[in-house]
Amino acid sequence: MHTLIDHVFVGALRPLPPEGQMTGMYKSPVAGPASVGPEGLAGDFQGDRRVHGGAEKAVHHYPAEHYARLAQRFPASAQSLAPGVLGENLSTHGWTEETVCIGDLFRVGTALLQLSQPRSPCWKIDHRLDAEGASLFVAHEGIIGWYYRVREGGAIAPGDTLELVERPNPWLSVAAYWRATLEHRPEPAALRAMAAATGLAPAQAKRLAERAAWLESNPARD
Repeated sequence: MHTLIDHVFVGALRPLPPEGQMTGMYKSPVAGPASVGPEGLAGDFQGDRRVHGGAEKAVHHYPAEHYARLAQRFPASAQSLAPGVLGENLSTHGWTEETVCIGDLFRVGTALLQLSQPRSPCWKIDHRLDAEGASLFVAHEGIIGWYYRVREGGAIAPGDTLELVERPNPWLSVAAYWRATLEHRPEPAALRAMAAATGLAPAQAKRLAERAAWLESNPARD
């Protein structure tokens, strides 16, 4: 199972209209190999390191096919909706949230990446697209993208093959994980099973376990 990397994007910090918060969402494509290490791609930056970047969110992957859905929903922004606009580092066709799983290991270029968690859309998407409700649409539709940790550093270039080499959790697609987290009262046992999934980011596992404990301590009332 494999696909090709269409684009590799990196970006420096820039102010985000209209309020001027600094963001790394503005990315530019690289023509040749880009080195990647535990903190991500060389030359790539994040504006708010409390919620973006770091070892568990080192590389952001977004399926290019989602842009057509966004353009249909937000036609006023359609002209700007193209790969790279949502701040992704890797852009491909063929892999989506339904077909990748938490913990998947991918060989790409000379690097080894592991899928660690979904991307949680935030308000910056609305500002980037100048489209109110865009982040809610992305979340509701599950067209969220995902993050990798870097298991082995190396170099990644456009045209490289993204090849699945190991799938420890075939039962836990990114889409299934996302749907479960959006449920009002998911089954605590299901949350605990997801929390134990190989490769899931520790912060996400902790959040799932805490939610399972809360649900068990606060049963639904008839």
